Amino acid sequence: MKVKVCLIQDSPVFFNKEGTLQKVEQLVDENSKKGCELIVFPESFIPGYPRGFSFGANIGRRTDQGRELYAEYYKNSISIEGKDLERLEKLSRMHNVYLIIGVTERQEDNGSLYCSMLYISPTDGLLGVHRKIKPTGTERTVWAEASGESLVTFNTKIGKLGGLICWENYMPLARMAMYDKGVEIYIAPTADSRDEWTSTMKHIALEGRCFVLGCNQYYTKSMYPDKFKEFVKDEQEELCPGGSIIVSPLGKVIDGPLFGTEGALIADIDLDEIPLSKLDFDVIGHYSRDDIFRFDVMNQPNIKPEKDLE
Repeated sequence: MKVKVCLIQDSPVFFNKEGTLQKVEQLVDENSKKGCELIVFPESFIPGYPRGFSFGANIGRRTDQGRELYAEYYKNSISIEGKDLERLEKLSRMHNVYLIIGVTERQEDNGSLYCSMLYISPTDGLLGVHRKIKPTGTERTVWAEASGESLVTFNTKIGKLGGLICWENYMPLARMAMYDKGVEIYIAPTADSRDEWTSTMKHIALEGRCFVLGCNQYYTKSMYPDKFKEFVKDEQEELCPGGSIIVSPLGKVIDGPLFGTEGALIADIDLDEIPLSKLDFDVIGHYSRDDIFRFDVMNQPNIKPEKDLE
């Protein structure tokens, strides 16, 4: 079964939820017309990955300016309990595409923010949410940690979808939680644009015998609104050069990595390649050695099928 996938390597309208939602709508419209069935957006595309920001936090000290910045970030983050989600579900339905969108998600009941990945189906709306289980470094200042219930996968008409965000992909047991559910299309939105990240994407494809879609932003210092430029004055101009990539289950690069520009990677992937790749290695089959190793994930949900697959 062939699926046409699209990775959006672009920039948000930074810290502007409405402006970024409008841009998402425009990009989905453009790329759905090319026959894309799955469109992926980078980590925290809405309302933007706050690269270079400290939010005024040092060990033992916070500033009023940092708190005000956090409040603005919170205000422009996505809620899945109201019109934000309804708008994205309508977009998916209108263009008949699956959307996987990296967002900063605000919790209406507790005031926390999460780095999240929304899975949206054109027929069933929100399938579920993966929330980062371990924010990296000082990301922990603004993003809370999720638990096992966030390690989600979904059985859809275009294959079994799952994945992890950015440096969660360096957590071997988190990857294994995805493989153990039989993930076929592994999505890895990120803010990592190093050459080493390209190697990571190839490794995951080889290890999991799945297609890997690594999606990053392209962002320069000049793109920051004027009021935020003071926070990144010591950063290089090309803050995030991209590196989006599509890799086959044998670790071969299908498209990308794309560096130094905005754009979209579009490719036809053939899910029939997955069983072919398992002749010589299958991490959940003849290479699993269940007689030696035990693997258990606390509170991870079962694969959820779309309604029309039940």
